[in-house]
Amino acid sequence: MVAATRELPTSGYALEVDGRLKAEFATRNGARAGGEELKKRFPMLQIRIYDAQTHAREEI
Repeated sequence: MVAATRELPTSGYALEVDGRLKAEFATRNGARAGGEELKKRFPMLQIRIYDAQTHAREEI
């Protein structure tokens, strides 16, 4: 069985959890707040913020 892949967003920011895109945000602050909340609840997860404009990822 093959899982559907989510495409990278063309604008804004996205949360990447353990290598998979989970949520999209319009602002960097919103993505950071969402990522930090998730990291507090589940510290074992690898969480990154993906910036669609620069195509860069930032580890939380």
